[in-house]
Amino acid sequence: MVTLTTWEEIPQFETEQAEADFWRGHRLDLRLIDTALADSAQSTESVTITLRMDPRMLSRIKRLARSRYINYQSMIKQWLGERLEQELRSR
Repeated sequence: MVTLTTWEEIPQFETEQAEADFWRGHRLDLRLIDTALADSAQSTESVTITLRMDPRMLSRIKRLARSRYINYQSMIKQWLGERLEQELRSR
């Protein structure tokens, strides 16, 4: 599997099938993803919090996030945002 380290390495695709074929043999470098997430995080205001959790749970979350090629903190934020929307809709 080829690891892409810059966004410029991703070609323009003619079809969805061509894109699917490309991604079967390629993946993004995690540092590239982290950089993209950090850049987008700087454009929005956020507050740092401390959250205590079971180490085994955190380990499982990190493993799941890695398999999705995203930062585990971003994944947790996404989950919280989705759940918040569900709660607000159910009111």
